[in-house]
Amino acid sequence: MSRALFDALEATWPPAASARTGVWRRNDGAGGGKRVSATVLEGAFDPATLPDDPLFQIRPGQEALDSALDARGYRVVDPTVLMEAPIDTVAEAPRPVSLLPMWPPLAIQRAIWAEGGIGPDRLAVMHRACDPKTGFIARFQNRAAGVGFVAVHDGIAMLHALHIEPEFRRKGVARYVVRGMADWARRQGATCFALAVTRANAPARALYSALGLAEVSAYHYRETTR
Repeated sequence: MSRALFDALEATWPPAASARTGVWRRNDGAGGGKRVSATVLEGAFDPATLPDDPLFQIRPGQEALDSALDARGYRVVDPTVLMEAPIDTVAEAPRPVSLLPMWPPLAIQRAIWAEGGIGPDRLAVMHRACDPKTGFIARFQNRAAGVGFVAVHDGIAMLHALHIEPEFRRKGVARYVVRGMADWARRQGATCFALAVTRANAPARALYSALGLAEVSAYHYRETTR
């Protein structure tokens, strides 16, 4: 399942371009963040072929690569877990007009994402993502309360870019939004709901665990200190 999750993660949040050099896939994220910009090992590790790239994503089973980069002075950045659950565990139909799928995103969605640090370069990643996909805007108390993005690849729905406005946090809004997004994905044929979240984000991991998602894989980055 781990390989399928990584495939879905990349299909639903893809780089602008990729180039293969032997077993190495070197991604160009065009400013879209580490996930779409890191070099990825896809094959057996040979230290003699290790490129002098600034950023690598380290996946399960790549301990030799991890050690080699550590020896070169690369530091660990953003340890991240992949979480997943059967779609029926998470999905729940939202109330009418409270959670609206909108694609392409409206100006209000773009503005809320910008407040959460999700600017034009990451919006461009969403536009590159596979179909089916959509953005969401949540409305509570007659106000825009949050946004999110989900896309489906080979039956796996991946949640990205969830941002809840500060005044609506700790009120159950995030839980409601995630369940509603999973309901949309279920209607697109998804059988699994998944996401990536940094280990440091304990509140988010607690939320997703409470919704029934389990940690099933992990990765981290190695970044040059030069």
